Amino acid sequence: MNPDVLDLARLQFALTAGGHFLFVALTLGLATVVAVLQTVATVGRKPAHARMVRFWGQLYVINYAVGIVTGIVMEFQFGMSWSGLTHYAGNVFGASLAVETIVAFFVESTFLGLWIFGWNRLNRWAHLAAIWIVTLTAYLSAYWILVTNGFLNNPVGHRVEGDKLVLDDPVAVLTNPSALLAFGHVLAGSLLTAGFFVAGVSAYHLFRRTLEWDFFGRSLRIGVFLSLPALMVTAAFGGVQLGALSTLQPMKSAVFSQETAEIARIQADMAARYGPGDYVPSEAWTRGGALVMLVCFGLMMYFTFAGAILACFKKVVFRFRLWHLALMAAVPLPYVAMISGWVFREAGRQPWVVHGLLRTEDAVSDLSPTSMRVSLAVFTTLFALLAVLNAWLLARCARRGPVDSGLGHDDRTASPEEHAAALPPARF
Repeated sequence: MNPDVLDLARLQFALTAGGHFLFVALTLGLATVVAVLQTVATVGRKPAHARMVRFWGQLYVINYAVGIVTGIVMEFQFGMSWSGLTHYAGNVFGASLAVETIVAFFVESTFLGLWIFGWNRLNRWAHLAAIWIVTLTAYLSAYWILVTNGFLNNPVGHRVEGDKLVLDDPVAVLTNPSALLAFGHVLAGSLLTAGFFVAGVSAYHLFRRTLEWDFFGRSLRIGVFLSLPALMVTAAFGGVQLGALSTLQPMKSAVFSQETAEIARIQADMAARYGPGDYVPSEAWTRGGALVMLVCFGLMMYFTFAGAILACFKKVVFRFRLWHLALMAAVPLPYVAMISGWVFREAGRQPWVVHGLLRTEDAVSDLSPTSMRVSLAVFTTLFALLAVLNAWLLARCARRGPVDSGLGHDDRTASPEEHAAALPPARF
């Protein structure tokens, strides 16, 4: 295999998968926030809560719409750049990817459409059910993706037939600890991302002395009080995963801990089992990714603990502008933490694409360096444009705030209370 093709294919998948992951993190978390808000609005029937659903729901829809395009584009790479992987292990993880596609692109998208266009048309309980189905199917979609990724990191439930793997124990694949622990970690991290996002957007409006001070004061508290438990659960799942590495991926654990003697022992053992080769992953990417993730965790810990205290005081929420600036600046922290954690998880598996079974160099497609460069340029450019478009749309919608238009608004059916709630309150 041409080393240039291998490096280019790895770079392409890293950039596109990482880019897609940024959309997923906010989508999963914000869907949950919107679903809970709509539950409160449906039960309490207060116009203020309904306006919050519409505003944060519109931001969720924007992020989902652009993010799903990146997911479609990314999956093309399995057949284009990694045909060796699909030939060798596709019989095992192909089913989970197929189910994820059905869940994400059929069930989730269908009910999201019902939710978007069902405002003021569906019964309020049916409309509430639609957003909860969207949220739960988003969770299922993440689960099936992590079943696939968990198999790559800890292959279980298979047997070898000729030059291929075939599914032998579906239950083992579905309950793979590498998948289940990552699933809990990602879900909690997504809620953390949403919490920081909601708090940061709200802080922007409060910093600017918005007329919608009550709306964003409530939203800021939601973001802050969501972030603290989400961070604790994320850290708990992360700690359990680190503890499990010594059993599931001892080489990654040794590199992270910088245990030189253990690295040498594992390298010698793997060379004896699998033949000559370098079985030590890049320390810069593996350990570096983990350290960046831990630094971000430390910073977020200070933000969440301090924020939970400050948010208890009404005057602080509305008038502490330095805190508002800090919350705005902190929005990227969970994104950086999740991407660096993903780098640690994936780079630490090298040189294996299926740990202990298939090397990365044997999984890449037989392509010319030129075609791989063209593919890398096209995919990277497309993802960069989508990321810029998403950021622009989110920033534009977030800056406008809750306006008397947009998602779910219908002047023909709005009640007098809703019209009154749409009027800006006095400045504080």
